[in-house]
Amino acid sequence: MSSKRLRARTPSARFITTATLYRHQLRFHKRSHDGSSKCDAYDTGNDQDYVIGVVFDIAEAEKTILDGHEGLGRGYEIKTIEIESANGDRLEAYTYYATDLDATLKPYHWYHHHVVSGAYEHRLPMDYITAIESIASMDDPDNDRHTREMAIYAENLRTNR
Repeated sequence: MSSKRLRARTPSARFITTATLYRHQLRFHKRSHDGSSKCDAYDTGNDQDYVIGVVFDIAEAEKTILDGHEGLGRGYEIKTIEIESANGDRLEAYTYYATDLDATLKPYHWYHHHVVSGAYEHRLPMDYITAIESIASMDDPDNDRHTREMAIYAENLRTNR
């Protein structure tokens, strides 16, 4: 959900709206190659469940770049979904969904920060943000990776002084 992280991968990314995906839950259970977990909008089939997220438009030329970063074919696949925008419109979009699951894993702190930061940035409901914040995360044993991932936020602090 973090615009900064998405634009670091696909500079054309343009915010469209926030939206709700029904019959899904946000779970941090996608097994990552780095030993941690990543997010997934998990299809529960339960009418009471929902995920609130962010819709972006990206240039067609950047889709293969994003597919590579997201791990398409390596633990994530793509599906078309119907979502409800913040103003109640029904939209069709695509999302990556996890195929390699391990509920025992935790996200790294930097990854968790990307998700929480994006939720605040796009002003998702506070109770939803609080639920995301309550997800346990862990230190990344690769401190250089942690530093690289967090650097996009440090840039913002330097330019806003």
